[in-house]
Amino acid sequence: MQIVVAALIERDGQILIGQRKPGKWHALKWEFPGGKVEPGESPAAALRRELIEELAINAEIGASIADYEYQYPDRSPIRLIFFGVPGFTGEIQNREYHDLRWEKRTRLPEYDFLDGDLDFVRALAASNSAA
Repeated sequence: MQIVVAALIERDGQILIGQRKPGKWHALKWEFPGGKVEPGESPAAALRRELIEELAINAEIGASIADYEYQYPDRSPIRLIFFGVPGFTGEIQNREYHDLRWEKRTRLPEYDFLDGDLDFVRALAASNSAA
């Protein structure tokens, strides 16, 4: 089963989200930065690598916040693991996304997120505390 990792990066009460580029699978859908775990790689190491590739930051990978399986129609099931990122060094650069935004957790459900992220987005928006 493919493992996909995603980062919950918070700053000043807002969470970083990215919009997929046109022409990609699930074009223009919103997601949390991250990506696929490569063979032999731990989920935390994969997320650290993905954040360097996508955002040019060296992230401190915190605890797992959510971990569940999801299956898109006509695709193999995936395992999604969301991690908190309590800190990072470097300035965020958009190397991957059509758009990047900092948004309040209560407003996240207003965005057109990937179907696999929707339950997590709803739970996040309903919680008041920082992850």
